[in-house]
Amino acid sequence: MNTVELAPHRIAGLLAPAVDRTFRAGMLAGRDGGGAELSQRYGGVAASGFLVDLRTRLAAPGGTVDGPAFAAITRYHDPVACQRTVDKQVAHGMLHRSPGGALSATERGAAFLSELYQVHAEVTEELWAGHDERVSRLVAALGRLLAYALVLADEERDRGGSAFAAMAPPYEPDGTPSGVLLLNRLGTLRYHRADAHAAAWAAAGHTASSIAALPTGPERLAIELETDRRAAGPYAALSAEERLTMLADLAALPG
Repeated sequence: MNTVELAPHRIAGLLAPAVDRTFRAGMLAGRDGGGAELSQRYGGVAASGFLVDLRTRLAAPGGTVDGPAFAAITRYHDPVACQRTVDKQVAHGMLHRSPGGALSATERGAAFLSELYQVHAEVTEELWAGHDERVSRLVAALGRLLAYALVLADEERDRGGSAFAAMAPPYEPDGTPSGVLLLNRLGTLRYHRADAHAAAWAAAGHTASSIAALPTGPERLAIELETDRRAAGPYAALSAEERLTMLADLAALPG
């Protein structure tokens, strides 16, 4: 019998690279499996880039991402360059920007996102074929994690200007295939950790540019450990056995 138990902060650190690997595999498969060609039909990356990034919010009817949330999501990028990119996507008729700066999908943008969800359904079905039970377990576990993370965020009243607040819960219309649920729930969980990491480096006196330049060493390690602590809360929703199962299931998925 396996008696190993991982505390929430330890599993948060161990799961982060597994979550990244699985999410990136799904997104790469989407790009190579029709996503790039779909993007070209709508004007290329210049027209659709941020729609892909913000798909789980902007695909929802009435879904918007406000200015502070967009700044949090793009915190590691030059804000002037980001706004220029948004300008181009507005000009392509893919994004609408309100006078207050909130972004939403136009009718054309919504059509693109609908097709993108279909591409992701097809490629994840192929990528994770034969792993239906693992995918189902992961979808259920991630659903509980995200729901608890939202409760914690509400209790802390710390949702304004956070990437996770902007993207959670992901848009999941009726009939969304399990592979798409897994891909988008993993992506949303990554935003939770991104906010935790930003809070950790900010508390250590860093900026987005200085943390990107910080070399491996004791200071970076301390920030990563603090990130694990800040990202740990949602994992209390899972038992020790469920945490280990989640880690094993992610490790077993192709990609």
